[in-house]
Amino acid sequence: MISQKERLLFQDQKEHEDMCVQKYTKYANEAQDAELKQLFTTHAAHEKQHFNTLNEILNGQMPVMSGQGQQATTAQNQPTQNQANTAGQTVNPNDVALAKDMLVTEKYISGTYDTVIFECQDHNIRQALNHIQKEEQQHGEDLFNYLNSRGAYPIQ
Repeated sequence: MISQKERLLFQDQKEHEDMCVQKYTKYANEAQDAELKQLFTTHAAHEKQHFNTLNEILNGQMPVMSGQGQQATTAQNQPTQNQANTAGQTVNPNDVALAKDMLVTEKYISGTYDTVIFECQDHNIRQALNHIQKEEQQHGEDLFNYLNSRGAYPIQ
């Protein structure tokens, strides 16, 4: 049984995940670059899984985490593999703005999981939340790599 405090925190996270699904879906339709469209579509699917996991937790079910990490790993390699091919490539300014907005969103969402994880009393739920947070961080890395490979997020 989860505490009232946990319930409120999980509900907040569920709202965050729903917002991510909405933003990634909207941005996938707006993006011009095919790679960015695919990245947004893939991330939207992961965020939907996160939303469903939080629903399971709120409904008293133990979430099953199988398969999610494999999908995130697949997505992480795409921008890195394409880095050499796209360095210096002209990027649509709107695509850059969309990717940067999602990078900021992922940074925020990942950080909010710190509090939720530390406030969680059940080890298995903590593990599920850690898994979600790891995927959020991977999404951020994917977006960073996309932007950096196009000169839109240079390392100084």
